[in-house]
Amino acid sequence: MQKLEFDLTFSPEYGKPFLLAPNISRLVAPNPSPFTFRGTNTYLIGTDQLAIIDPGPDDDQHYNAIIQAVNGRPVSHIFVSHTHNDHSPLSKKLKEHFNAKTVAQGPHKPARPYHQNEVNHFDASADLDFHPDIELVDGESVVGDGWTLKGIYTPGHAANHMAFALEDQNILFSADHVMGWATSVIAPPDGSMSDYMHSLNILLEREDQLYLPGHGDVISKPQQFVRGLKAHRKMRERAILERIKNGDRTIAEIVAKIYRDTDPRLHKGAALSVLAHLEDLVDRDIIITNGDPSLTNIYTIR
Repeated sequence: MQKLEFDLTFSPEYGKPFLLAPNISRLVAPNPSPFTFRGTNTYLIGTDQLAIIDPGPDDDQHYNAIIQAVNGRPVSHIFVSHTHNDHSPLSKKLKEHFNAKTVAQGPHKPARPYHQNEVNHFDASADLDFHPDIELVDGESVVGDGWTLKGIYTPGHAANHMAFALEDQNILFSADHVMGWATSVIAPPDGSMSDYMHSLNILLEREDQLYLPGHGDVISKPQQFVRGLKAHRKMRERAILERIKNGDRTIAEIVAKIYRDTDPRLHKGAALSVLAHLEDLVDRDIIITNGDPSLTNIYTIR
């Protein structure tokens, strides 16, 4: 099994651009949290005319840092990987300031229809006001001044999640689909475990040599890391099945056992991740439950 090792050493200096390549700089938003690690990564692409990837939260300090880093150069496009509030909201102000076009897979949407009386626990984190000027389809490219970015549709963490490949450089901006510091939160109905696993397979078919994620540092061995992510998710699935075989019937019981060493602040996200696994297992006819899968259902082995 491919071992998965997380990198927690990332220690950015807020407000200061960090040069990753002659045509790529990274700025980190000052929004650290258990879910965002040290903060959201914003990338500036190009030299004379720029593109921005993932402008980040609506934060004046980060906005001013981006304006300063751009340093008077024109910005033609603002790419948004997905519509969570730590990635897309600042696009509105930056679009107006630079007269740039916003680019994304599409506006916010759930991964599946809502079940009866279901509450989306990630509603508060969704940017429902964002509507891109350009809706990019999978495999479509946008050409700028000295750069070309191709959209790679990678749903799972969010239904409209898109990674961006920097053509001719074998670099993928993997956003929240693949991060080196932690696994992505998959929270139904916002996200889908089956979509996420399928998207990992799509990335394994590519030959990218470097991932620049939405949070945390550069991933220098991406294929190895993605294989590790797949193995980790399969291991988590087996652990959930084992808990149900041992008599656990609720998500709360499962989380208490298999996430006992996890920061309690992350247990809500862990419960949603377990729900995502159980949805997938129900769809595959391995687990049965009373009605549509939910956080409060009873689950048993078929």
